Amino acid sequence: MYVIRLADGTLRVPQSLTSQDGRLIGNAYVEVQPGEPDYERWLAESLTEEEARLRRRRWEEENDELEREFLAFKARQEDA
Repeated sequence: MYVIRLADGTLRVPQSLTSQDGRLIGNAYVEVQPGEPDYERWLAESLTEEEARLRRRRWEEENDELEREFLAFKARQEDA
């Protein structure tokens, strides 16, 4: 998940909610407005919606070798 910078400057920051024993309950985005605490920290690593869309598409198009490696690893684990 990426920090997304909207056209109006609002940042959508990913946040995970976990139980006390560490189990993942859910993932969501929290909106952070200019001037709020931590805004500048998150701004430095933010992407526009278009940049995030391009990264996702590039990952989907270029991950064939990684996917093959993972499937081979998974097959070895199942055989063990």
